[in-house]
Amino acid sequence: MEEGSRHMGERLYKVMKGAGATSITVGVITLVVGVVSGILLIITGAKLIAGKSKIIF
Repeated sequence: MEEGSRHMGERLYKVMKGAGATSITVGVITLVVGVVSGILLIITGAKLIAGKSKIIF
């Protein structure tokens, strides 16, 4: 194996490792934001439904 080819393979491995770690991080953040948003929407909707009898037009 040539030295240049080996160096290129190591660089490619490092880039792939970084891309994989970034993908996992973004996925976890997206999951957390989605769950929190869903919970907030459910709470807000429940408050609106509970308070609808107090609204007078």
